[in-house]
Amino acid sequence: MTTRPGSAPAPKSSAAARLNCDPETAERDLAALVLTVVELLRQLMERQALRRVEYGDLSEAQEEQVGLTLMRLDDRMDELCERLGLRREDLSLDLGPLGL
Repeated sequence: MTTRPGSAPAPKSSAAARLNCDPETAERDLAALVLTVVELLRQLMERQALRRVEYGDLSEAQEEQVGLTLMRLDDRMDELCERLGLRREDLSLDLGPLGL
């Protein structure tokens, strides 16, 4: 940023002041964002599966397969969070009235 002689430097925009571009944390922050989206999708899939079970839309074998798949995905999320030094609480989204 250059300033003309006798003029004050331009103030930083509030967005630029809030932006944290620390290269040391960028990878972890990106991983947290990706895992947050994956966690949201996992929760949506779980709710949809429960609805389908309640309505009797799935056979017993399908229920077993869906349950096993969701348990494995949940375990994998725990593994990834541990590897990246994140907690499940770090992956929360405030969706307001959607309430996930």
